[in-house]
Amino acid sequence: MVLTKKDILKEIKKEGLVFAPMIDGFQLQPHAVDLRLGNEFFIPRSWKITNKGREAINIDPFITQDPESFDTITLNYGQYFELLPGEFVIAKTMEEISLNANDLMAVLFPRSSINRRGLAVDLSGIIDTGYNGKLMIPIMNNTSKQVIRVYPGERICQVVFQKLTGNLSPEEIKMHGLQTAKYTNNDKNFAGGKVDKKDEIELIKLGKIDELKKKYHIEK
Repeated sequence: MVLTKKDILKEIKKEGLVFAPMIDGFQLQPHAVDLRLGNEFFIPRSWKITNKGREAINIDPFITQDPESFDTITLNYGQYFELLPGEFVIAKTMEEISLNANDLMAVLFPRSSINRRGLAVDLSGIIDTGYNGKLMIPIMNNTSKQVIRVYPGERICQVVFQKLTGNLSPEEIKMHGLQTAKYTNNDKNFAGGKVDKKDEIELIKLGKIDELKKKYHIEK
């Protein structure tokens, strides 16, 4: 069930859903909430200096990225950020969101008006029950010639809230598959992703998918 404006306000009133700072009238939609762009931007680096020399930065999904893989820019509100043609950055939302109700989750979508400017805000992610923190927003200038300007504070994406068919216990909320949630309560996370559980990673790297499926099968 998708929450309407009235349902969203009810959840906010009873603190099953919390925004900090609180959303304003421009952000509340008939069945969604627009989130504003924050003032922190993370720009991927292509190389770094190590004791071995100048090394290229390689992205491996099985290795948590070093914070030094990104340049961090913090702007003042009232300033702007220009994305060069083909440039990719990651930004934070202005709002911190807390899904405190144990029967509430959300899905993140781009705003069509942002996409029409030539920006790819590649979002269709799930905000899990129990999540608390700001959200990381990947943004890419899809054009080949145009510089596109974004302003901290503008509405960048939208969140649709959904009710679960039943309540989850605190223990169930913490577990994502066979590991605890990686990003909940972590506003200080850098732009690079965190790795999955070591047991799964090692079997994948060895090509032992059949062993993985057999060892961690789910009883029907």
